[in-house]
Amino acid sequence: MIYEFQNPIPVIIKENGAEAMAIYVVTGGSFENDLWTVILCNGGDVITVRIDQIKMYNNKTFDITK
Repeated sequence: MIYEFQNPIPVIIKENGAEAMAIYVVTGGSFENDLWTVILCNGGDVITVRIDQIKMYNNKTFDITK
C-alpha cells in the first residue's frame, strides 16, 4: 500500500547526513521493510530508501526537533 503525505516530512539520510523531504511511503510488511521516497534538499534528486536508512528530525506534531 502507498501512503502519500499531504505535507512532506523532513528527514535525514543516516549514511551521509543529507537533508531530505519524504513524499510517500510504500509499506513492506507489518512492521518493517517500508520504502520511503524522498527528495534531497540539496540538488532535488528523488531517491527511495529503507526505513532504517533515514531518521525524522523535525516534526512539531510529535515535538521532535533536530
